[in-house]
Amino acid sequence: MRIKVMSSLLVIFMIFATVASAHPGRTDASGGHTCRTNCAKWGLKQGEYHYHNGGSSSSSKSSSSSSSSSGSTKKSNKSSSTATQKKATPKPEYIKSSVQVKVNGSKVIFTESPIVMNNTNLVPLREVAKAMKAKTFWDSKAQTITVTKDKYKLIFTLGSKKVKVNGKDVHLQAAPKEIKGTTYIPLRVLVEGLGASLTSSGNTLTVKVKE
Repeated sequence: MRIKVMSSLLVIFMIFATVASAHPGRTDASGGHTCRTNCAKWGLKQGEYHYHNGGSSSSSKSSSSSSSSSGSTKKSNKSSSTATQKKATPKPEYIKSSVQVKVNGSKVIFTESPIVMNNTNLVPLREVAKAMKAKTFWDSKAQTITVTKDKYKLIFTLGSKKVKVNGKDVHLQAAPKEIKGTTYIPLRVLVEGLGASLTSSGNTLTVKVKE
């Protein structure tokens, strides 16, 4: 009889100890409930839902979700910024060329470097024409450059891929272009249009003019 009484007292003591370790309030089927009294004492907010069985409170879940959302937004903004920077870098219309030109063995000295545009080498017209003993005429109104030598005649138009070569239209891969007062033209059409020949070796273009 004495043993039964002691056992009953021990059970009652354990129940009170468990209740004492948690703040007041009944739990629902999920093992949690909404704090109504002495919330600050237990580190909770008034009306905060929490668990007694080790689960996370609603505020913790909300905070975690908010942090995750914030991280995703930052990552998205960073990706968008990177894409904008890449898009903002325009491709240059042309680049300088290291090509060298020789006419009958003599190197042509250019005031301005040749350029590459549309995968085509363009060279300053005046120096090459002079080296080939051809004459040039500029028509500012029509924006054309006429090159003549003996029976040969070429008419270039700035910005146009069509050139008149000895009376016939020839299509160019890159149009003649004026940059800071210098007119650039595709070399081959000029050379062949004036009855000369053009060969290449590495970055050197050799023009052979018939004397």
